[in-house]
Amino acid sequence: MSDYSADYKTEQIPLQFVPVDELRALTQAILRTTDLAAEDTGIIADALITSELRNLQGQGQGVRRVRAYVDRVRQRHVASRTTFDVIKESPALALVDAHNSPGTVVAVKAMHLAVTKAKTCGVGMVLVRHSTHFGSASYSASQALRSGCIGVSMTNAGPEMAPWGGIDGVVGTNPWAVAIPTGDSDSAMPIILDMALTTAGKGMMRWLLRDGRKMPLNWAITADGRSTDDPAEAMDGTLLPMGEYKGYGLSLITDILTGVLGGGGYGTIPYRDPAQQEVAHQFIAYDIDWFLDRATFYAHLHDFIRMIKASRPRPGVQEILLPGELEWRRQQEKLRSGVPLDPEVYADLQQLASDVGVAWPWP
Repeated sequence: MSDYSADYKTEQIPLQFVPVDELRALTQAILRTTDLAAEDTGIIADALITSELRNLQGQGQGVRRVRAYVDRVRQRHVASRTTFDVIKESPALALVDAHNSPGTVVAVKAMHLAVTKAKTCGVGMVLVRHSTHFGSASYSASQALRSGCIGVSMTNAGPEMAPWGGIDGVVGTNPWAVAIPTGDSDSAMPIILDMALTTAGKGMMRWLLRDGRKMPLNWAITADGRSTDDPAEAMDGTLLPMGEYKGYGLSLITDILTGVLGGGGYGTIPYRDPAQQEVAHQFIAYDIDWFLDRATFYAHLHDFIRMIKASRPRPGVQEILLPGELEWRRQQEKLRSGVPLDPEVYADLQQLASDVGVAWPWP
């Protein structure tokens, strides 16, 4: 996410603050009105709440997606029962067919399998095909942390990015996440790199559009390929990659390492059919203890962190941050003070709860 997005302030929007435990219970209660298995509703609810705690309100991976989950299950656009079909495996590797199951649940199961294999081989890797949207990449990557592993998650997505120099969308935002433990305690802040390969997403554009604000010129192009700072024009165009041609190259490689290699969807195929999203993922776990005594790893890592923090900041920069540090602080603050919900999200959740017969917990 660009610095512009990270600095976008919400004071002009009258946010509703709600307790995290009540928001989690509400989210799971709504999901349980569908045909999803109870275990799966718990995983999906936890993933949505975790994303809500870590992210800005405009980034679109939190509880604003509850309605989408409910609608997709009821429209039979996603399997209501998760199928995790291991069709080929070795001690270190597995190829899984998800059969259009909820991607968030499949991602958690796949990372747990990768961790199990890493404990035997040092590294475990799981490829998943025929899946659906898996939410925040950092959520599945972080499943490796409690086992003393480094977790890597990546997925392809719908064709929202044009190849560098082109106009038409062919590759997706194709996000990556890498989660690295810095200690064995739950209070130890992990290093988490979580990034889409576009400069920004359309969730942020919708946010700026609602507020009548312009966007940076490096976010997107119009449907006819022109540069624009108008989010309304950009919504009909394609997203621009981070780092120009470098981000496009990474997105292309992600499609190859997930969809092409795994025998799933790639390029313009994912999300073409709303009832068969054809998304593909890859998950890797590295068992730290296989490579190095964990205490030594943490000592070296903390020494490296001290080097990073000791770097002289540029003029106007208050502090050097680690990947995921801003999100960690945001999460801790929301746990203390409540979760700020965009009023549109708050109203939609209230209406959805009423529609499905779930009691609304707040006045």
